Parts: sequence; C-alpha cells; structure tokens
Amino acid sequence: MTEKGSLIVLSGPSGVGKDTVLKLFLERYPDCALSVSATTRAPRPGEIDGTDYFFISRQRFMELVEAGEMLEYAEYNGNCYGTPKAAVEARRTAGQHVILEIEVQGAMALKQRGEQAVFIFLMPPNWQTLRHRLEKRGTEAPEVIGNRLCIARDEIGQAPEYDYIVVNDDLDRCTDQLHAVIAAAGCRTENMSAFIQEVIEDAQAIDVSDH
Repeated sequence: MTEKGSLIVLSGPSGVGKDTVLKLFLERYPDCALSVSATTRAPRPGEIDGTDYFFISRQRFMELVEAGEMLEYAEYNGNCYGTPKAAVEARRTAGQHVILEIEVQGAMALKQRGEQAVFIFLMPPNWQTLRHRLEKRGTEAPEVIGNRLCIARDEIGQAPEYDYIVVNDDLDRCTDQLHAVIAAAGCRTENMSAFIQEVIEDAQAIDVSDH
C-alpha cells in the first residue's frame, strides 16, 4: 500500500537560507521531493532550466494560469512565480511528500482556498543575520537588497499564519526539525485514511468468534 504524500508549503524571506536547507534536506530524505516552480525572472548564474526553475516568458506564464494549470501563482519583486499542478499530484500519488518553496503571497492564497497542506515558515535567528546574509551574496545592488529587506519585514509579519516555524540558526538542527514536522504531518488522520480503511476491511473479513 502506498499512502499519498503530503503537500508541504515552505516559505521564508529572501536570505533566510531556503536553498541551502533544502539541498541538505533532500540529500538526507529521498522520500521528499521539491516541486520545480515556473518563473518569469531571468536565471541567476549556475541555475538550470527545468532543475532550479522553469524559466518562461510572462505571456506563457499567463497562458498557463488562464488554463488552470497552476496550483498557485504570485508576483514577487516584479516577477511571476507559480507551481505546475500536474507534476505535484503525480509525485504525491506515488507516495512522495512534495515541498512547495513559494512566496508568502502564494502560500496564503493556497491557505485561503482551503488547500490541504502543511504550512511551514523558515525564520532567521534574528534580523541582523538576515541582513548580513543578503549583503554577503554580493550579487545585487544596495537598492535591490533594501527592497528585499522591506519585503522580508512584511513576510515575517505573516509568519503567525503558518502551522509551524522552523528557525535556521544551525543547518543540521534546522534540517532535522523540518523533517520532524513533515514526518508528523504524514501521520495525520486524513493522510492515513486508505490505511485505516484497509485495516477495517481486514477486520470485517475475519470471524472474530473463532478467536
């Protein structure tokens, strides 16, 4: 029996270390998969189309939205991001927990729609660490960093809307806590419905008077 995998929604401000955490997490826990999002932004150095993101035009992005082929989508810092629906459902049906690394706007849209998912917010240990991580990249102009910090402040303000908060103060501990949350989510009653029904059917097929 293969239970359907959980849908995990992971958000966090720019600079919190989502990519680093997820890289280690997915190496350790192959029963989980990262959904590849589509975006209209240009690739950063080293990013691969189809692996990091599906890099598409704004026109193509809106065509997918209008066709109902996006699980969620949002605009962030002048670019569009979205999650192709079919690939997510295929992996969940195969028993994998699928992680959506998406912006707060997209996460809240899913939650308001009543999507059955586990919502996790990745938090920096403090504001100074977040600022330092953004500046340390050395890939963006000061005004871009300033804009990201303004957005981050608003996003952190919405952290109480999430089911769980995981703090990225230590990479190993953060990764372990993230796995603990996802493992617990897999044991939710709604995620075990097929297993429960199987046990009930087995019990009904047995004549308990013989035991």
